[in-house]
Amino acid sequence: MSYDIKIKGGTIIDGTGRERYSGDVGITDGRIVAVGKVDGDAKREIDADGALVTPGFTDIHTHYDGQVSWDDELSPSCLHGVTTAVMGSCGVGFAPVRKTDHDRLIQLMEGVEDIPGSALAEGLTWNWESFPEYMDAIDAFPHAIDFAVQVPHDALRVYVMGDRAVADAPATPDDISAMQRLTRAALEAGAVGFSTGRTDNHRQSDGTATPASEAHQNELCGIAQAFHGLSHGVLQAVSDFDMAIAPSRFDDEFDAIEKMVEAAADHPCSISLMQRDHSPNQWKQILARCEQATARGVTMRVQVAPRPIGIMLGLQATFHPFMGFPTYKTFADLPLSERVEKLRDPQVRARILSEKSDKVSGDGSSIPPLADHFLANLDMVAMRLYRLGERPNYEPSFDSCFANEARIAQKTVLETIYDALLEQNGRALLYFPLYNYTELNLENVRTMMSHPLALPGLSDGGAHVGTVCDASFPTHMLSYWGRDRHSGRFPLERLVKMQAYDTSRYIGFNDRGAIEVGQKADVNIIDFDNLQLLHPRIQHDLPAGGRRLMQGATGYLATIKSGDIIAERGELTESRPGRLVRLGQ
Repeated sequence: MSYDIKIKGGTIIDGTGRERYSGDVGITDGRIVAVGKVDGDAKREIDADGALVTPGFTDIHTHYDGQVSWDDELSPSCLHGVTTAVMGSCGVGFAPVRKTDHDRLIQLMEGVEDIPGSALAEGLTWNWESFPEYMDAIDAFPHAIDFAVQVPHDALRVYVMGDRAVADAPATPDDISAMQRLTRAALEAGAVGFSTGRTDNHRQSDGTATPASEAHQNELCGIAQAFHGLSHGVLQAVSDFDMAIAPSRFDDEFDAIEKMVEAAADHPCSISLMQRDHSPNQWKQILARCEQATARGVTMRVQVAPRPIGIMLGLQATFHPFMGFPTYKTFADLPLSERVEKLRDPQVRARILSEKSDKVSGDGSSIPPLADHFLANLDMVAMRLYRLGERPNYEPSFDSCFANEARIAQKTVLETIYDALLEQNGRALLYFPLYNYTELNLENVRTMMSHPLALPGLSDGGAHVGTVCDASFPTHMLSYWGRDRHSGRFPLERLVKMQAYDTSRYIGFNDRGAIEVGQKADVNIIDFDNLQLLHPRIQHDLPAGGRRLMQGATGYLATIKSGDIIAERGELTESRPGRLVRLGQ
């Protein structure tokens, strides 16, 4: 036989969980047509001796909903072995939409997902109104990787209820019927699911609650009935479970989500799972309730992150420790070089270090109240604030925190942080593990990842572009949990299965996620010994000069999407084989 591509002599980890083995892979017309000993020539032969050959990864939790309409790369996900990305998470997105609500949905995405409103305003093409029209619009040009969409609750509610779509306004029976009908139409057009967001940490850019955050149970159940009779479709939810308000409200909130899943009739749901400091055992309650629900036939999975859900702080980032200080605010809008020059002035330094932060959250601000707590308690925060480092360390020890550094240097915490922010000419990044780090280690994360209901997720690819770059989760998951962690590592076979096969099959993608004959030729060739995350950098390449964090990696020798090589050695090629994946068609 003659193949388009033959991958020769690699160590195949096929995604199914089977033990690795040595072999070849033959690819023709975008499909895997031979695995094992593959005879015959090929238009392109890739020597994979000493490298791993894995399926491409499916990321089930991204926010490229706006970016996909103008950007054909969907980076940085495509640089971390991801070949399929699922968008429309957390209930936010850009369809369905009326022309009069364009700005409203931009403000919503800007507040909830920290994507610059100016970039969205300039980049979004808005050549759609209905959800099926949106799907057609984003599939009108090729992309580097495949992508799929979920119907976002907030946009749906705004479309149906207009000005009545505020958090504390109940939907009428007619409203619910309309939302159900629109969701059904989207699912029949190939959308892969429906998502809702129910967390107080998500705010619109003006500081108000998101439209669907307090939606009543009857609304959730009514929308979920749109899934009846369909062979595909998942639900996704994020919630605080109201534990910060009153622990007794946990079961009421979980009941609402569980009843939504019941109403969807055998369609599974995934919910976000993380450890929060103010309720450090809540994640165990979520797991227990999911186990109980699944045991009686209501499938509820949990999306887990492989490291702390943390934020990066810096003078170029969305947040940094001095953003609320009165003196800093007088020159906060200057270019970075000019801000650095002022901050290096001894008199400015002394003045800032003598001040306290003003409030930065509240009415008119999308910044969550947690930021004010952060700024008002920097001495305490410094016990969990670290330099990120050129080789990022996402499980740092107390010895490397700023509180300990200040103690050793006999400086104040504020002085130590101030000076660190000025390193690299003001481009230094500091790391604050916000969730999943209450005990200052990742043992609880390991327990979450080990759970049979766990799915790797929460990367937020395309979102929080000034605070995180967690689209690099797949690389971190393999390199850290499969090689670098001092203890509690996972077999590579399991890690590959989790983020290729398990994620794909959960969504309903049965044609990818495994190195098997007949599967879509989505393949990673990885120099595992040299697989390494690079330091995130701020770059200004969004529309209107918008800035975002970008993180690359070394070790990916090639990433193949539908039989085309889309990246080699960390650099994208010109190939754009990616399309919208429609289920149920």
